[in-house]
Amino acid sequence: MQEIIAVIFDFDDTLAPDTTTAFLESRGIDSDRFWREKVDSLLAAGWDPIPAYLYGMIEESRALPPGERITAERLAAFGRQVRFHKGVNSIFAKLERAALEVYPEVRVEFYVISSGLREIIVNTRISPHFKDIWACGFHCHPQSGEITFAKNVISFTDKTRYLFQISKGLVGPEYANRPFEVNRRVEPERLRVPFSRMIYVGDGYTDIPCFSLVRKNQGTAIGVYDPGRREKWSQAWSFVEEERVSNLVPADYSKNSALEHTLIMAVEQKARTIALEQRTYRG
Repeated sequence: MQEIIAVIFDFDDTLAPDTTTAFLESRGIDSDRFWREKVDSLLAAGWDPIPAYLYGMIEESRALPPGERITAERLAAFGRQVRFHKGVNSIFAKLERAALEVYPEVRVEFYVISSGLREIIVNTRISPHFKDIWACGFHCHPQSGEITFAKNVISFTDKTRYLFQISKGLVGPEYANRPFEVNRRVEPERLRVPFSRMIYVGDGYTDIPCFSLVRKNQGTAIGVYDPGRREKWSQAWSFVEEERVSNLVPADYSKNSALEHTLIMAVEQKARTIALEQRTYRG
């Protein structure tokens, strides 16, 4: 077992406003119509939500003129201009520093597990902070680059698979094409990052399985919400009523914000626990 704290983020509406909606609007697509008519009609026909929106994007792309269709490069270019919630750019260094001040031998690692679009997320300016990023992705036409099929679909309980990968140390490019490795048995004392050393930050229904798994195993689950979107408040409050999260705060990472304090206190507490465990183990 290594001396690591894993801080795992959802992406859309957790670190940044919904990038899928923003991307659609950047291509001149009416996002309200897309979600209400295109995606909701698929849900009514029995589709799961995540493949429904991915298929909806492929259909929207096909309806555009050939030179305007959604491509891997257009998704990547949009990723490079994504704007984040306040304070996101500086939160990573703050959390690393907070852990080191408690216990110099501990390391903080950051991850993203998202039902959003990988092509956007991996091209954002904060992507270098993450040890690994798991998100939905498209297969693209080899010549035109146009999106043609859903390549990766990460839905509700799919997200928990990647928590197990983090726990077992199955992260990085070498495991990208080895999906069945996650089923490998690892004894508790050999886990790279136990769930108790995880902090999961998310905002929506797709995060509930991760909230539950992390909390059940003595980790920390933090719910965030956009204070400017009142229609999201009742959903966020339900996480508290149902005891899904350890804390619920606005998605503001800036200095002296409730979320900054919550994350720093969570990291410090886990660093203290690791230090105590190591002193006990070493005698």
